[in-house]
Amino acid sequence: MVEIRKDYFTDKLSIILPDRGLKPGQVIPQKQEKCNYCSGNEDLTPPADLVLVKRGDTLLKQTDSEGDVVKNWSVRIFPAKNPLVTPNAPPSYGESPHYSEPAVGYHYVLVATPKHDQPFSKIDTEQWTNILASLQDKVRWLYSQKGVSYVLVYVNSDEKGTPTTIHPSIQIVTTPRVPPSVEEEAEMVQASLNDLGICPMCQVVGTETGGPRQILATDFFISFAPWVSTHSFEFWIYPKRHMTSILKLTQKEMMDLALMLRSTLGGMAKALGTQEFIMVFHSSSEKKTTKQIHWHIEVYSRKPQWTGLELGGGIYANETPPESAAQLLGANARKELAQLVGIK
Repeated sequence: MVEIRKDYFTDKLSIILPDRGLKPGQVIPQKQEKCNYCSGNEDLTPPADLVLVKRGDTLLKQTDSEGDVVKNWSVRIFPAKNPLVTPNAPPSYGESPHYSEPAVGYHYVLVATPKHDQPFSKIDTEQWTNILASLQDKVRWLYSQKGVSYVLVYVNSDEKGTPTTIHPSIQIVTTPRVPPSVEEEAEMVQASLNDLGICPMCQVVGTETGGPRQILATDFFISFAPWVSTHSFEFWIYPKRHMTSILKLTQKEMMDLALMLRSTLGGMAKALGTQEFIMVFHSSSEKKTTKQIHWHIEVYSRKPQWTGLELGGGIYANETPPESAAQLLGANARKELAQLVGIK
């Protein structure tokens, strides 16, 4: 049974997926050769309930119907084949210290491009805008569903996995409670707002603008390597104006964010010679009973290789100072931006 378990003492959570791991005596399955997400393989995924199709200069929103999938699409969103959470989880609860609750929720996959060999760092700004618009639509719909407290959006960009994990895609997972890291951030923001009347992240944006850790600034966004970077070449993207959620983006801001994402991810790929990264959207919950944060995107250049220092102590060793990371990433991101907007 899929369930969410809470730590004995802290707010740490774990989704237990008993049917996913290898069983005693089971052989590791061979890698699949066909990509489920590629154009032409639509029948290998569940039917899509949001498909973006371009007809001339017009974008149309469509859905797959039973036995009839939409072809020649730009973006597809469909339920995950092996979801982390499910709307049909049995209502079973455990008592402390073995507290557990149903892993109730929705898990969707957004396929960012029909082109298998086009990494996120090469997706053009027009397509990035389409991706963000589709993501906005799906997140808005999910928050209207019963039992959804938070919508978590993240990317695991891979180079060496299965064809499906390599194909550019975004995971959209809802949870019945706000994740601990977001809740902790919200508590800090709320305390600052109550005591000083100021959003602390607005202060950070002001402090990092034009500083040694700034990577790139556009009209509406800034990217920078955080002062306490837990990973080499980690960077964050923040809207310059106080904004609580991706749902608050205007069309101009969405296009500007597309330019920022294309420039910074392209710059990172050139600087580090890899397409592997993790990207997480940190947004406020749209439920009115929850605290708010200044929404942003966090990008990690590679999957963490944890040691006892991190796992046991919560202390991170970073071999690349954020100032050095910002210098290298910034130089490459600015080159990408110049090429995109035609600056010589």
